Amino acid sequence: MKKYGKILIFILILTVGIFLNRRFQLGSYLANVDNFERISKFVDKNHILSMSLYLIFTILGSSILALPGVTFAIVGSGLFGPWLGSFYCLIGTTIGALFSFLLSRYFLRDYIKELVKKNKKLYDIIFKMDSDREILILMITRLLPIFPFNLQNFAYGITDISTVKYTLGSFVFMIPGIIIFSIGTNGLINKNNRINMLIIGLLILFFIIIIGIFLYKKYRKLITEG
Repeated sequence: MKKYGKILIFILILTVGIFLNRRFQLGSYLANVDNFERISKFVDKNHILSMSLYLIFTILGSSILALPGVTFAIVGSGLFGPWLGSFYCLIGTTIGALFSFLLSRYFLRDYIKELVKKNKKLYDIIFKMDSDREILILMITRLLPIFPFNLQNFAYGITDISTVKYTLGSFVFMIPGIIIFSIGTNGLINKNNRINMLIIGLLILFFIIIIGIFLYKKYRKLITEG
């Protein structure tokens, strides 16, 4: 009975998430560039409400609806600008990642483990994790684009990493990726500030590439040692 109770709770949460997405058409509406001007005016007049709706969209989208992670950085930058949008995106995706983590840890452990096994790269590295390597492996999976964002949120729930370490690590290591997509989006839609955004974006991208090469070598070493 306890097992079925957990499944029913998850189904209820999933149903609510799908209903909200279909009812308000958040994904398709915000993805339409033609709607940004109208939305921007609404955001200027109703900032708190807009921020709240965006956070709900991001939390549900990054956990229950499993939308691509880049979606939230692009929408956040378009609505609130590159810096404030990055901050709101970081808050929303961190809460969404924590939500997925807790669902996996307390309700979906067996199901998620079977799902992660289908992604060999993620499975090979995440189940080699010990207490001395937790932060390094979390950094690798967050910064290298070879690991699916949504799946790893659930995958960490079936490891021994602490909730606090996972949440803080995710928050920090998601910053570079969110900023680069936010700046890129702003550069595309803001002609007056395009050059500045391009320069900043290239500098951050260069930094991410250097760190990425280092982390990929670490990743290959971990896999070889395993």
